Amino acid sequence: MARVKVDIPTRTHFSTQIPVRVTDLNYGNHLGNDALLSIMHEARMQLLGHFGWSELSLSGASMIMADVAIEYKGEGFYGDVLTIGLAFDDLHKYGFDITYHITNQNGKEVARAKTGMLCFNYQERKLMSLPAEVKAKIETKA
Repeated sequence: MARVKVDIPTRTHFSTQIPVRVTDLNYGNHLGNDALLSIMHEARMQLLGHFGWSELSLSGASMIMADVAIEYKGEGFYGDVLTIGLAFDDLHKYGFDITYHITNQNGKEVARAKTGMLCFNYQERKLMSLPAEVKAKIETKA
């Protein structure tokens, strides 16, 4: 089976730090895959908030995750402080990707990840176009 490869853009639009909690550990005593996805969710919420948005309020649209890919590069442990560099990538008619470059406090790479985010109308249960205002803000200010 081919391994997942996630390309990280050279630019970073936002960076945050999130500590690994004891509840983030799995039976191997390292950061669990489910916990990493939750940490990525928190980082995404901070990224969107930095630009004045949320997953439910994106200039008239909401967001829904279409896919996720995680390329594990190393372990995370209790007490590590993860630095997550996020970038918008691959803007298209219905949304964009967000990339996550995750390192520990020593600069060791823990993971690379990508989420495909689509604009969605939860009342009508259907896709929406990426608002022009969001596209312009990402292209000019991010």
